[in-house]
Amino acid sequence: MDYREDGSIIWQMVVRKLRAAGCVFAEEEARLLIAASNNSTELAKLVDRRIDGFPLEHIIGCADFCGLRIELDPGIFVPRQRTEFLVRQALAHTRPGDVVVDLCCGSGALGAALAALIERIELHAVDIDPAAVQCARRNIQLDKGFVYEGDLYDPIPVQLYNRVNVIIANAPYVPTEAIKFMPTEARVHEARIALDGGADGLDVQRRIVAEAPLWLAKGGYLLVETSEKQAPLTAELFAQYGLIPKWVRSEEQDANVIIGIRTDHPRPS
Repeated sequence: MDYREDGSIIWQMVVRKLRAAGCVFAEEEARLLIAASNNSTELAKLVDRRIDGFPLEHIIGCADFCGLRIELDPGIFVPRQRTEFLVRQALAHTRPGDVVVDLCCGSGALGAALAALIERIELHAVDIDPAAVQCARRNIQLDKGFVYEGDLYDPIPVQLYNRVNVIIANAPYVPTEAIKFMPTEARVHEARIALDGGADGLDVQRRIVAEAPLWLAKGGYLLVETSEKQAPLTAELFAQYGLIPKWVRSEEQDANVIIGIRTDHPRPS
């Protein structure tokens, strides 16, 4: 590949290679790989990595999420486009100045998106994976929120008891036995702790929902991404712990979110 050639010729060559490897979005991926490389040798290496099954976002070092450039390191969970639906649902229930907690934050994509879209929220993001926390701290600047390393609610300041207005969580919800059926780029190249939800996929969700009422303010919301199959079970968990559940779904994005409200004194609309 000669960078002195017409750019469209290079693009077409890369597209053909990616298509042959089964890349569904070969045209867009080719554009991104070309933009991320400085010369033909570097481009060839990037294309080879993609053909070998590395996630595109790990190769180019970032992902587009809610219009933001989210930096990603190898091994970090790649924010899915369907999770933008969770952000949109959270937007509808978050006000300027609210206290927001992002559990299992991974790269910090959800919290970063909310902080960019809503003024003056007090954001607290948490992940148990040290590598993910390092990544999240680059995507959530100090003036936009706090990022903690720890297990779910453990590192959050206790001063936030009964003060959190919105908790969002894209916790791992893939059943352990189903991980082997995931695409190679996820199963091999993303941290298992970001995927594995236990036998029925709900282990982490159970812990999140059980403790949420201790942290939520009166009228506060918990929003959790789940699958269509698991959504009724997730909704039952919400009801079990006193949160009134609502299941919302996007057919277009194949996205499912359970929204629960602490109802002992709802916030006015």
